[in-house]
Amino acid sequence: MFKKILAVAAMLFAVASFAAVDANKGSAAELDGLKGVGPAMSKRILDARKEGEFKDWPDLMQRVKGVKEKKAEKLSAEGLTVNGQAFGGATAAAPKSGKAAKP
Repeated sequence: MFKKILAVAAMLFAVASFAAVDANKGSAAELDGLKGVGPAMSKRILDARKEGEFKDWPDLMQRVKGVKEKKAEKLSAEGLTVNGQAFGGATAAAPKSGKAAKP
């Protein structure tokens, strides 16, 4: 019985440690808790968020200095989300030209 309780407690701890932090909702402490986000980065995220919530990853990457595609991939892998969405790579970025892609 004790082993089962211990196993359940360990599973709950593991789930809690991998909890996602949304860039639009996370506190400075929650953002700092992510590997790759220090006090300076969390301050830049919070300062940019004061202007309005991030619509998506490209919006966050445009408004937060130091977050480009590689950094976004790493932060997403550590649990950072934007509106509940993980970073999708180049497919998440809006097309640079004004033309729509052909099917």
